[in-house]
Amino acid sequence: MQTQTQTQSISTSIAEKYRLQKAFFASGATRSLAFRRAALKSLKAAIREYEEDILDALYSDFRKPRFESYTSEVGFLYQEISHTLRELPRWMQSRRQFAPMALFFSRSAVHYEPRGLTLILGPWNYPFQLLMAPLTASVAAGNCAIVKTSSQTPATAAVTAKVIARAFAPEHVTTVSLPGREVIPQLIEPLEFNHVFFTGSVPVGRLVMEACAKHLSSVTLELGGKSPCIVDESANLDVAAKRIAWGKTFNGGQTCVAPDYLLVKENVKDELLKRIARYFREAFGESPQKSPHMAHIINRKRFDALTKLMQNGKIVYGGRSWPEELYIEPTIIEGVSLQDPIMQEEIFGPLLPVLSWKSVEELKTIISHNPYPLAFYLFAKNRKLEKALIRDISFGGGCVNNTLVHVADPNVPFGGFQTSGLGNYHGKEGFETFSHKKSILKTSFWPDLPFLFPPYAKWKEKVARMFL
Repeated sequence: MQTQTQTQSISTSIAEKYRLQKAFFASGATRSLAFRRAALKSLKAAIREYEEDILDALYSDFRKPRFESYTSEVGFLYQEISHTLRELPRWMQSRRQFAPMALFFSRSAVHYEPRGLTLILGPWNYPFQLLMAPLTASVAAGNCAIVKTSSQTPATAAVTAKVIARAFAPEHVTTVSLPGREVIPQLIEPLEFNHVFFTGSVPVGRLVMEACAKHLSSVTLELGGKSPCIVDESANLDVAAKRIAWGKTFNGGQTCVAPDYLLVKENVKDELLKRIARYFREAFGESPQKSPHMAHIINRKRFDALTKLMQNGKIVYGGRSWPEELYIEPTIIEGVSLQDPIMQEEIFGPLLPVLSWKSVEELKTIISHNPYPLAFYLFAKNRKLEKALIRDISFGGGCVNNTLVHVADPNVPFGGFQTSGLGNYHGKEGFETFSHKKSILKTSFWPDLPFLFPPYAKWKEKVARMFL
């Protein structure tokens, strides 16, 4: 437990980092294209230098498979940074707009400027990538940043601090390490950040947003929710089963966009579940606790919460757990109701509850019990069903005939809606999230049209009505 002296010391250290960044940003050093590109290249080089350490740290924290660590934490960032470096000159350009005829002899433009001092709060489930991706956007937009690593993944937090120290001067980007409960009293409440970017749970997201309101700081919230995975009878069941099994167990199911529960057309349910079970078995074997191909649960608290969720319904595959290893095998659960705990909260683990449906209206009713999911997945060849569900169901983003991979496209925004999040990032969306848009209208000195100014004669109103 921290003593009062330790807490004061941490507060003093954070305040000094904040002061240095505020002065550095005020100097204008971060605004040029050359500075931003150099900083991004330095970040990419530092990640390459520490790549093996990053992969080892992720394994140390929760046995994350090397392949998954590279693709979802490191390779993902190489792509994001490369895309940003390539497109940044175009993103930074002022965007001209046509002014309406009523604004005679004028033209408009949108200018992008950095927001200033930004705070990035990272989660434990993708402890490297979910810090570095928003940081890439913040640096590209010309900001300074304080990055808070997750205390639940200490090995990854340590190497993250090394990467950032290698890539940036502390007055530009720096890290802080403190327990989650100290974030609001030591970072958000006393310090006036221009933008706060938070990835985590809905309850904590509400607290972050409430604290940001004190300073009227803009905020991005990347949260979660119960993301449905729908399978229609028209789907290729074998391909669907493989992709669902993969999406559910990637990172041990501890993914905010994981398919949370399965909604399968009743007449193909049994066949689909057989195939999903087969792919679980092929991927992880008959003794899955010995498999190196699925991450373990992050800690005992989460492990115990997941085992409790298995108490309702009927387990038709899996169900075993190993407390000493913090490992739960992929598990399929039928016979659950919407009132069971497993259908009341985001699962965040390798448990797959199954519900069936007969009609589209029944399908929509089930999803409405957990509205505004972060992700949405549909497996179907039925284009009419695809269009109807995308039109009628509100969600952050998703895939048709796949899971998870929509987050890897830097050309489209990623983010939630309502309770699953506020704001977007990735690619240009990230640059715009961390930028302030200034609108400028420029008018020529000649001609100086007299009908705009008082005294307002009747003929002036007639002229105005011609254009407005």
